[in-house]
Amino acid sequence: QVQLVESGGGLVQAGGSLRLSCAASGRTFSSYYMGWFRQAPGKEREFVAAISRSGGSTYYAESVKGRFTISRDNAKNTGYLQMNALKPEDTAVYFCAAESSPRSMAGPYGYWGQGTQVTVSS
Repeated sequence: QVQLVESGGGLVQAGGSLRLSCAASGRTFSSYYMGWFRQAPGKEREFVAAISRSGGSTYYAESVKGRFTISRDNAKNTGYLQMNALKPEDTAVYFCAAESSPRSMAGPYGYWGQGTQVTVSS
């Protein structure tokens, strides 16, 4: 079992950057794959990025590839999503997720944070 708390969201202009953090409880963060998902108003939750237990593998949605970077620091029990060149269509609530052995890097994930709002203005 793991508890996740996201932070770092806010309001930013198009072209700007934000770094989201995902703080995990306990000493077993390294046992979990970690993913980021987002949900915009009126839309289904969608996959954004994922990273393997030790950080050796990453996977990104095509819409964010080249702009977003997922990383993790297991010694700090923290994962990150660096978001650059933000666009208004990136506006959404962003969720951190964890799963010990997901069927694929895109999911399914069983543990979720509460979400943090990212708003990109034009």
